[in-house]
Amino acid sequence: MAGGIGMNGVIRLNARDNVVVLTKAFPAGQQPIGSGTALERLVPSGHKIATQNIPLGEPILKFGQIIGYASQPIALGDHVHTHNCVMGAHDQTYKIGEDFRPVDYVPAAERLSFQGYRRADGSAATRNYIALCATVNCSATVIRHIADHFNRSGVLDAYPNVDGVIALAHGTGCGMASSGEGYDILQRVLWGHATHPNVGAAIFVGLGCEVMQIGRMRAMFGSRGEERFHGLTIQETGGTRKTIAAGIASINALLPTVNAVKREPIPVSELVVGLQCGGSDGFSGVTANPALGAATDLLVRHGGTALLSETPEIYGAEQLLVRRAASTEVGEKMIERIRWWERYTEMNGGSMDNNPSPGNKAGGLTTILEKSLGAAAKGGTLALSDVLLYAERVKVPGFVFMDSPGYDPVSATGQIASGSQIIVFTTGRGSAFGSKPAPTIKLATNSSMYRQLEEDMDLNCGDIIDDGISIDEKGRQIVEHIIAVASGQKSKSEALGLGDNEFVPWQLGAVM
Repeated sequence: MAGGIGMNGVIRLNARDNVVVLTKAFPAGQQPIGSGTALERLVPSGHKIATQNIPLGEPILKFGQIIGYASQPIALGDHVHTHNCVMGAHDQTYKIGEDFRPVDYVPAAERLSFQGYRRADGSAATRNYIALCATVNCSATVIRHIADHFNRSGVLDAYPNVDGVIALAHGTGCGMASSGEGYDILQRVLWGHATHPNVGAAIFVGLGCEVMQIGRMRAMFGSRGEERFHGLTIQETGGTRKTIAAGIASINALLPTVNAVKREPIPVSELVVGLQCGGSDGFSGVTANPALGAATDLLVRHGGTALLSETPEIYGAEQLLVRRAASTEVGEKMIERIRWWERYTEMNGGSMDNNPSPGNKAGGLTTILEKSLGAAAKGGTLALSDVLLYAERVKVPGFVFMDSPGYDPVSATGQIASGSQIIVFTTGRGSAFGSKPAPTIKLATNSSMYRQLEEDMDLNCGDIIDDGISIDEKGRQIVEHIIAVASGQKSKSEALGLGDNEFVPWQLGAVM
């Protein structure tokens, strides 16, 4: 972070930058950098100020990278935002592997561990749920009634090692093509959750006549997770009430077995951590995201896996990831995903610059290029070891990218299906997100929001600016918290009961 924390409430992130970021609000009439144009109106913290005259059409640099272009002449001291900065072309010189460097692994004897559950198939879990998976929206109400019976009745008090019964309900499963991307995605999501390490047993519940057939899914994925697989349909069982009763009976029979687990030391190398951000602000790329990047590097050096996603929100920074690719094949898969999204948004009359959101802009983010450069920082600095389709299972450890939309519930749903046992979520504007069966840890980018939403935030990264805490030290704190939550400590979102409604599979393709 070149220049460090400014003494006068501004911070320069890179020596090449022609803007600085305000670390506090400045009222009208002041000169935040001590010279140039006085501010016409109050400018909030997290926003940018020009450190030199920037002519019309010239690039605006933050993080040492282009975040946009001047849409009008910008004077020294001016507020730089949507009124005078627009997105333009970004660097798409894809030099695959140019910045690749092999991982300097921590010796095996010195690697970190957590207290987790060891499954019969060898996988490692951080939680122990029973999952009810609706194959179609028609069975959504049934599985919610079954889950409510257990979660609200006190029945689970006798089974202290069972974290709960979750109802994975969604809005599709029929009225869709029986093959193609949309079908494949839903199938991967459902099977990925049902056989997730954090799920001790799963029951698929369908109507019976839907496109997403239980038997077809079972045949597709073979015997993996078979020992934890159960299924029933409303039509065969005899209707809504009988299916609810049958589901309750099935779970009652499963509870003693699912409860018969105990935590034991498991290497951090068996953790897959999903990296998320939402409600970003001008500090996201300054504090929480680079700190999570430092945590990512540390986890990978201990043999673990970190899963970055949200493809539209790394657009403009993808070239930096491609340059870290471990192979030509990995780099080309990343480029292909970017090209797919360009085609997809164009086909639907959209644009890759549909971000930042109004909240992001209020927090100081101006273009998707700026937002993406900050978001990509969550991925640290080490080699990109693989690129996955949405909800595709993690195959190799290290820093991995999974294709997904930028919408947080959809992206996290895919990451969990891919095998993430923990989600770490950075936010600057604030978020009430939670997830099951993998718990979410939330990181605040600034101290003001942390104090405002302390019941929802697990860690404050605002002290990087306020107190001079280093990025590396905050990264170590994040890893310590990941290990604590992986070992059973409840995250703030778990304590609040969040996660039951955030299961949102990516619905791709025609609804028929």
